[in-house]
Amino acid sequence: MNNKKVVKVSLTYKSTSAPMVSAFTGWIIACMTGNTAFPNPPIALVPPGPPDPNAPVDMTTRKASLDAAISAAEGGGTVQTAAKNAALQSVIDGLDALAFFVQTTARYDLPTFISSGFQAASTNRGQSQLDTPSVAGIDNDLSTQLDVHLSPIANAVGYEVQTSTGTNAWQTAKFSTQARTVTLTGLATGTVVQVRARALGGSTGQSDWSAPSSSIVD
Repeated sequence: MNNKKVVKVSLTYKSTSAPMVSAFTGWIIACMTGNTAFPNPPIALVPPGPPDPNAPVDMTTRKASLDAAISAAEGGGTVQTAAKNAALQSVIDGLDALAFFVQTTARYDLPTFISSGFQAASTNRGQSQLDTPSVAGIDNDLSTQLDVHLSPIANAVGYEVQTSTGTNAWQTAKFSTQARTVTLTGLATGTVVQVRARALGGSTGQSDWSAPSSSIVD
């Protein structure tokens, strides 16, 4: 009889926004590419060479298609939105295949499981709203760029960072799968930028927004 604890994969990425799914996919590609614990995944992580016309589309290509569709859908119509939704479903289908491959391969080995980039499903039956992150610091080491450091939140699948200048409304600037450093680029020099963030996941889908912090962009 096997008494080892079975690790189950978290599928919370399926309920996040399209940009967050794209960011998460990039994380999975980075973690699984060259990872000897997970040879021969069911969906290729990068374009194969030579390409196999009968093989499923690789994850890098799916992510690129989603990124292009997200950009095209900004201010677009129903056709662009439908294309974004189709690209999003293609990425999620690929993530699902990889998630269950990882779960099958490392179901009794949590460290190996985590090396894939996927998160383990919580064994806590009582879901709750995530704690609110804080902006631990903001660095401006490079021109037109801010490095935002957030406090990590347990069980978060990612983070949404928003910015505001002056009296302007808050705008989403970046979705990130990790909290340590979220880099914001393309900012106007000499501008005071306010930054706030929230964690994604939990029973409500997101935490409350953090208290804002600010920094001058050099």
